[in-house]
Amino acid sequence: MDIREMRTRLGDTQSEFAARYNIPFRTVQNWETGLRKPPEYILSLLEERIREDLVNRKTASLPKYDPRKKELPKRSDYVGALSWLKAVRERLGENVVFALDEALMCQGSFGGRSDEYIVWVYGDDKVSDFNGVVLLGNKVSQYCIKEKNGLRFTDFNRTLSDALANESILDMQGITEAVSRYYYSNNESFSGLSVSPEYQERFERLANEARDYYKK
Repeated sequence: MDIREMRTRLGDTQSEFAARYNIPFRTVQNWETGLRKPPEYILSLLEERIREDLVNRKTASLPKYDPRKKELPKRSDYVGALSWLKAVRERLGENVVFALDEALMCQGSFGGRSDEYIVWVYGDDKVSDFNGVVLLGNKVSQYCIKEKNGLRFTDFNRTLSDALANESILDMQGITEAVSRYYYSNNESFSGLSVSPEYQERFERLANEARDYYKK
């Protein structure tokens, strides 16, 4: 795909495409008009990111309990979130990438809940054989994955985008608390956070809620 095709498949304007991938607007214009040509490695990286971004990361509904499915370890049986997540990973497989609330627990941005049931992940279709698992996708870019304490999870910006994509069914307490912590630990600034253009308005609303989170 050339740059114009990549952009149009996403449905972005040139300015939205530039904002999505942190590319100067003038550079995108020059690439599309042929005034300049992007390096092949840049094209390859962009194409990989765009193919993954085209995958629908929205989930229509939360899974209901199915007695025919396998069970994951119960959160209430473990003292800390990390020990529980390691036990969950043992059941789901080493390649699983934790997302949303579970990613925030891995990052240390959210303590989780003692009655946690839903587990958000990226991984193979087979993880859906377990009760409580919400599969956001089969693959996520390696550039969006962090690893700590033997656990793989989405980085903060990807976690934020996934939260906004699934806002209608996600309990937003975790991401609101995490964004609030980020804000106050970053000199009362959201610098460093980035979301796709289609989520910008939602993020601004979330940012306002995050500022007031610890004032309640």
